[in-house]
Amino acid sequence: MEKWLPSRYLALVFAIAVAALALLRWSDGAAWRIAAVVSGALTVFGLVDLVQKHSTLRRNYPLLAHIRYFFEYVRPMLRQYVVESDNEEVPFSAVQRAIVHQRAKNALDVRPFGTELDVYAERYEWINHSMAPTKIENHDFRVTIGGEACTQPYSASVFNISAMSFGAISPNAIRALNEGARRGGFYHDTGEGSLSPYHRENGGDIVWELGSGYFGACERAGVFSEARFTEKALLAQVKMIELKLSQGAKPGHGGVLPAPKVTAEIAATRGVAIGEDCISPARHSTFDTPEGLLHFIARLRELSGGKPTGFKMALGHPWEWFGVAKAMRTTGILPDFIVVDGGEGGTGAAPLEFTDHVGVPLREALMIVHNTLVGLNLRDRIRIGAAGKVITGVDVARTLALGADWCNAARGFMFALGCIQSQSCHTDLCPTGVATQDPRRWKHMDVPDKATRVRNFHENTLVALKELLQAAGLTHPSELGPEHLIRRVSSTEVRSLATLYKFVKPGELIDGVGEHAVFQRFWNAARPDTFAPPAEMLAWRTTKTR
Repeated sequence: MEKWLPSRYLALVFAIAVAALALLRWSDGAAWRIAAVVSGALTVFGLVDLVQKHSTLRRNYPLLAHIRYFFEYVRPMLRQYVVESDNEEVPFSAVQRAIVHQRAKNALDVRPFGTELDVYAERYEWINHSMAPTKIENHDFRVTIGGEACTQPYSASVFNISAMSFGAISPNAIRALNEGARRGGFYHDTGEGSLSPYHRENGGDIVWELGSGYFGACERAGVFSEARFTEKALLAQVKMIELKLSQGAKPGHGGVLPAPKVTAEIAATRGVAIGEDCISPARHSTFDTPEGLLHFIARLRELSGGKPTGFKMALGHPWEWFGVAKAMRTTGILPDFIVVDGGEGGTGAAPLEFTDHVGVPLREALMIVHNTLVGLNLRDRIRIGAAGKVITGVDVARTLALGADWCNAARGFMFALGCIQSQSCHTDLCPTGVATQDPRRWKHMDVPDKATRVRNFHENTLVALKELLQAAGLTHPSELGPEHLIRRVSSTEVRSLATLYKFVKPGELIDGVGEHAVFQRFWNAARPDTFAPPAEMLAWRTTKTR
């Protein structure tokens, strides 16, 4: 029955049946007439749900969707921006989602009466304003990405769509994201699921992400093919190449798309066999040392025709990253960019332990990467992107102040598409058609409407960033620094992020390690020719009490 009458339509079918029966019994009394009017009204509402194009949820769940909307209306969702847990402020995601939806719809997102945050709670943060605010004419803030070895530098927005693969999200979700990116002049990261036909339909700027499976550029999963890579990398729509070492939501963990889910379309997109397990290994096969990584980056840049080429990583063992940094000096090869993916990043499916407890959070990871490049006098030659629960203009400002050049976001743009965080991404039953391959669900997503919302969310977030910069007396996001953000560390003490965190001085790592504890512990022991732990750590392992 589910094939020809999905259960989500039963409420509408029931309303139609009751209306028909009540009309037949119209003359049998007032009760039947009331039933006819009520069920008739519900039938009209349900049919309108089916034909309207603004809400995928209503198209997929006629009548039933209104139950959710009722509870959202009566719930004081916008009453506060945080909930408290163990005396620590935790982001209230329902409010963040509401903010995105308002901005995506170009709705007014102001609030009366003032803050409802506890401004004396620990970890409360704010941006200091200026007595001489500036006037910024354009909110289209951009950063040029491309170093000395790059012949096709790219001017990127400071806010872009982070990696979400075709297969993880639906064809119409891909179409809407890319069309929104085209309209707004920002880029769309493919995720490691390869460059699909849906990414190419609307012509928005693409960052092609290659993971350990090299999907779309492989002989078979995990075996890189230069010829297949070059075929796509030279496309004019592809603006940058991003090699994914790890992602924040499940770093160090590979993945498997089971054979039954490897359809002909998925197989063609990824360049793998139909009906066989599609394996994304936990590590790369093309290199096994920091120096090998950089040589591979250089080769990808050459094969792409000199496009900006870099890598994305979630920070783990600091000595491994330090080894990569040292390899930049021994090989003379620099990536054009590094994207730091925080451990709080999202995914469609990951083991609970990985989601909650593996990977360095964005702030700490970003600062280590930024500090390392500053300490090697390389910071002005390598751009840094950042991702990990970046949703609002304040999130962007904070991230840029701590060292990033631009930000990527996945969650916010999914909210703009209509995601309601039903947490059914892994079941193929996404109610809004975002994270499903079921055409009975994703085809109800109206691409032009959702593309408009994607573009609106991007633009209104940058407008909010512009207003923050103006209030702080600045003219461009690149002027933001840790001194502009203040955090309460107790009920009686506040500190700027510039004094709260340790920052490495320019060139400090070339001849020494400075005062930063992480560098003092691991910098000298890290090696550019291996990812292996430092020798002293191995010695400690063999002598510790078991």
